Amino acid sequence: MAGTLGIFGICLLFAGVHLTSGFTVNIPDKVYKIARGDNVTVPCTFTPPAAGSSVLVSWTAAADAADDPEVSIVSYFGPSQITVYKKYKGRANLQHDIPKGIANLQLQRVTSADTRVYECKVEIPGDEEGSLSDTASVVVLVAPSTPICNIVGAAEYFKDIQLTCRSEEGTPAPVYKWQSYHVNNIPRPMPLKATEQNGVLSLVNITKETSGYYICTSTNEIRSAKCNVTLAVMPPSLTLGTTGTAAIIAVVLAVALLVGIVVCCCYCRRRKEKNEEYAMGTPEGGEFTDKDPEGREDGHDEHVNYEEEQSVKSADRREPQDDRSERSYDRRNDNDDRRDRDDRYADRRDDRSERRDRDVRDDRDDRYDDRRDRYDDRRDRYDDRRDRYDDRRDRYDSDRYSDRYDSRDRPPSVPPNKPKEPRN
Repeated sequence: MAGTLGIFGICLLFAGVHLTSGFTVNIPDKVYKIARGDNVTVPCTFTPPAAGSSVLVSWTAAADAADDPEVSIVSYFGPSQITVYKKYKGRANLQHDIPKGIANLQLQRVTSADTRVYECKVEIPGDEEGSLSDTASVVVLVAPSTPICNIVGAAEYFKDIQLTCRSEEGTPAPVYKWQSYHVNNIPRPMPLKATEQNGVLSLVNITKETSGYYICTSTNEIRSAKCNVTLAVMPPSLTLGTTGTAAIIAVVLAVALLVGIVVCCCYCRRRKEKNEEYAMGTPEGGEFTDKDPEGREDGHDEHVNYEEEQSVKSADRREPQDDRSERSYDRRNDNDDRRDRDDRYADRRDDRSERRDRDVRDDRDDRYDDRRDRYDDRRDRYDDRRDRYDDRRDRYDSDRYSDRYDSRDRPPSVPPNKPKEPRN
């Protein structure tokens, strides 16, 4: 009897192990790759429990650090008890069908931070030995960003330089590949002794033949991106000459600009002085004359121009008229002419005063006073010369007419400009 019970117990034990080992949890693939920003579904299947049995399903993710606890995503305990935890609120969901043994995890708009290991765990309450789970990794792929190409070093004959290529983003890490082209855009092999490692192309002892186009391609599982550089190898002397020529041109342009500014300033100042001289009625240069800038006689009745002085001298050299009537007639004509000239001078003086009052500004008073003083000095000198001339003429007249007034034999002569008497 005891042996019979022992055999039956052993059978029950094997039956329990068989029942327990028959309950499984499975994730088909171990790695799921998805592009950043897309949606991903991680499937999880398990052996359906007996009818009426309750099941607890939970999805968790590995922590960011080894010492941190795992991150809870979603849990299920009955159709009305589905919980999505705070960190994945609005981005995670559980696609479930418990009678069929389905509990899939859905993630929306994945980011690079979602690259980690996920675990699907299924438990049957009351069954301490019936808790099983499976794991899988989600890898969020990021396309490589447009790489940045640079030239490190001086592109001169017989120098060593490096061409660098680097993408700021890319998951998994992109692979870089350089390609060389002639200046006429024909592919060619890399120069001798050129080495390429992790996006850095090293060129040794470069020459003119090294010049051309270099294209770098950054590639990962999502897509690829390119950048290019133009390499122009120059002789060192040509580089220095170009720099010196540019400096000379810059200096010449600066000097030309400075000279132009000085000439412009001188021209503006000269024009301003001419306007001031015209506004004050003073001749541009030289001694004072009895004519204004427009060629008219000056507005001072005591001044005599050069033509009048010459006419007086020529008249003195002619034979004088000793007739008193002739002298009286000349004096009358002189008086009439003087009155007419005085009237013209007065009119011109009024016109000049009006122009001076209109054009001369307050800030030019000092310069006007200086020019007026110089004008007065010249006028005084002119008056002195005129006085000396008048003295000489008086002496000449007194000497010449004194002898002729004594002789009364000759009849008086008629002046050439005396009007004829009308005929009866």
